[in-house]
Amino acid sequence: MELNLEREGLQAGLNPLGMEGVEFIEYTTARPQALGRHLEAMGFQLIARHRSREVLLYRQGGMNVIVNAHGAEASGGDAAHPASPSIAALAFRVRDAASAYRQAIERGAWAVPTQVEVMELNIPAIHGVGSSRIYFVDRYREFSIYDVDFIPIPGVERHPPALAGLHLFGAVQYIAENRTNDWTEFYAELFGFTDLPDEQRFGILPRGRVLRSPCGSFHLQLIEPWVEEPEFGLDEYYARLGLGTPDVMAAVQALTARGVRFFDADAAAVGPRGALTHTELGSVSFELVPSSASTPPGAVPPNTIPPSTIPPGTLASGDQAPGAAVPSAGRASP
Repeated sequence: MELNLEREGLQAGLNPLGMEGVEFIEYTTARPQALGRHLEAMGFQLIARHRSREVLLYRQGGMNVIVNAHGAEASGGDAAHPASPSIAALAFRVRDAASAYRQAIERGAWAVPTQVEVMELNIPAIHGVGSSRIYFVDRYREFSIYDVDFIPIPGVERHPPALAGLHLFGAVQYIAENRTNDWTEFYAELFGFTDLPDEQRFGILPRGRVLRSPCGSFHLQLIEPWVEEPEFGLDEYYARLGLGTPDVMAAVQALTARGVRFFDADAAAVGPRGALTHTELGSVSFELVPSSASTPPGAVPPNTIPPSTIPPGTLASGDQAPGAAVPSAGRASP
């Protein structure tokens, strides 16, 4: 007979909130047109506008990026770049948003009060790193949140294909010194993330600790500051996105043709194992990682590389400048 994990009560422990991927990444910015141009260079297309707010929806393949320029919400930036765009939210796909939110609060997460206007959905959220939010979304199949809150751009393909097979692989989170274990516990207790062995690393900047989501589709890289640079060690924030692609060199060629610039220094040289874009608008960068979108959940993607040591000061915008402070109280909010 086949083992039924859900009936035995084991599945909830492995994936306590029923996470099934990432629905969207949200940037806040006071310069939505400039950020939009860079996203378009990266292969994203503007497909919809919010009904009542200055909010835009960009998409390519299975990735959704929301650009929020609505009033005070857009003036943020992170602590290191207060006037620049910042990653303000992650939205996790879950089986039941209300249940996931309730369980997260019970596990110690901090609730985010929401202000919903007429004709808008109430999407539950908790506090993430710094001033960011983590949303729970359960409408992403036949009926999605965008069907209610957004108006499609006329004549634009609503599901544009991904350039060079690009897909969301993960995010890099800068953290304060000696906070790796705190944040590992935060993501493990709330969502069921697990930390990968040191020999499993991705891309060309493999510092820190890598966590994998319980659904196997999303990774977080936690990076502490170098001890030689303590002035960067007080702020915490999501620093950049990692995009997977089955062929890094083909993706680099396609993106370069669209005007995207890449680092090519010794410690971050473009190659089959990864590539790092130049920082634009003071804070926006992407890292390409070899990965197939068809990699089954929980499997180790092919092209993993051993950790390497990159001397401090090598990169102009590398893993050396964390940003936006996070409250340090409770096991679920380090």
